[in-house]
Amino acid sequence: METALSQIPTDRLLLRALKGETLSRPPFWLMRQAGRYLPEYREVRAQAGGFLDLCLNPDLATEVTLQPIRRYGMDAAILFSDILILPHALGQKVWFAEGEGPRLDPIRDQAGLDRLDVTHLEQRAEPVYEAVRRIRAALPDPVTLIGFAGSPWTVATYMVEGAGSKEFLHAKGWAYRDPAGFQRLIDLLVETTVTHLSAQIRAGAEVVQLFDSWAGALAPTEFARWSIAPTRAIVRALKDRHPGVPVIGFPRGAGIGIQAYVEQTGVDAVSLDTSVPLDWAASALQSRVPVQGNLDPLALVAGGDALRRAASDILTGLGKGPFIFNLGHGIVQQTPPEHVAELSRLIRDWSSPNQR
Repeated sequence: METALSQIPTDRLLLRALKGETLSRPPFWLMRQAGRYLPEYREVRAQAGGFLDLCLNPDLATEVTLQPIRRYGMDAAILFSDILILPHALGQKVWFAEGEGPRLDPIRDQAGLDRLDVTHLEQRAEPVYEAVRRIRAALPDPVTLIGFAGSPWTVATYMVEGAGSKEFLHAKGWAYRDPAGFQRLIDLLVETTVTHLSAQIRAGAEVVQLFDSWAGALAPTEFARWSIAPTRAIVRALKDRHPGVPVIGFPRGAGIGIQAYVEQTGVDAVSLDTSVPLDWAASALQSRVPVQGNLDPLALVAGGDALRRAASDILTGLGKGPFIFNLGHGIVQQTPPEHVAELSRLIRDWSSPNQR
């Protein structure tokens, strides 16, 4: 299902914002809105076995994707999946250790690259695409379905490190020591990310987001090569295949590098992490593309006056232009569900000064 941005129904608020409209109130969804803070999610998670089993079970992935929509009525649902579905679909061993996060058999040289298999990617990831089909069929018409993937640099860090990392010793070491070799991994991930996102779009995703969660670990020159350039290649390929489908980019931690990211990648909108100043985002970014963000997830945990002040600052600071309300990163497990309900009310009750 592809929706031409020139033919958007008036109740599709997310797509209207992505077209560049300033709305009477912004559309909203929250990164990691389906997750462990919800008791109904924990019940399903207990049935699934491992986390990867949950991601690859279309029935259960559909159910947990729909849970926050039922509770809070967000304007968009994001597919419940994981960025490491892609290395799994390429044949790399991926597992999730309870309480420790993801683990992978690391790939650190050409021999490791040679073990990856692109030929069965869509077959191995087919449960994900089936979940997309089921979710789209179950969603109310005004709710937009977002598909996603990790950006090549971020996915590469997990594939090379074998786990999450703070220093990226092996990934950055490979990129500095043997940039041509590391480029082969990035090129492979560009190609397969396009395949993976295109399959989600064909199944019913109406928007896709690229998560470059570790963009902030890169020095400026490396950011240009390993974040901006691959993102540009993915966006161009997706626009060729699916010209009506918007792409949101999320270069977390990139600082002022976000401006170059917006100018050079061709993304339709940019998601902002918590550190991005609102006045700078409004002047430097929002004049070019719609912006998304950027409430601190811990303000959502705190609730009360702290939540109301932070949300009001963002609504006021970014609500005069095309804007999607979101967090600066994902909801954390400790978030009280009633605080999400309060945030939903705050957003729905707000109206843009341009519309008053």
